[in-house]
Amino acid sequence: MSVIYLLLALSILVAIIFFIAFIYSVKRGQYDDSYTPSVRMLFDDELVNDKKNNLKTDTNTI
Repeated sequence: MSVIYLLLALSILVAIIFFIAFIYSVKRGQYDDSYTPSVRMLFDDELVNDKKNNLKTDTNTI
């Protein structure tokens, strides 16, 4: 029975540590940018295509 109390105490301690880490990261601004991830997929192909075009023009000029 004492093992259950030990595991319960340890699980509560781990939960409190994760909660404190979450609060710390929120206060430090870890989750402030909520707009960029939603539109990043719209612009990824353009960036890849621009890089490929730059590589093609760079190799043609050499």
